[in-house]
Amino acid sequence: MLIRWFAGAAQAAGTTEETIDDPREGTIREVLTGVHPDAAEVLQRCSFLVDKKSLPGDAPWPSDAQTLDVLPPFAGG
Repeated sequence: MLIRWFAGAAQAAGTTEETIDDPREGTIREVLTGVHPDAAEVLQRCSFLVDKKSLPGDAPWPSDAQTLDVLPPFAGG
């Protein structure tokens, strides 16, 4: 699955894109925090789009998805 990190989330994770191919267990937020522990704080405030559909961070990891967008809060948006 392609993970796309935006704005402050990308800065916290240290990347704008990465691929996670192996299956994971846990929620979206748990899996991403496990991969990028330094992003834990910003992930608490992020929104998540899975294949262009909004999912909460406490939703199960969508192992069958193609794309996961990690969107921090945006000023004015």
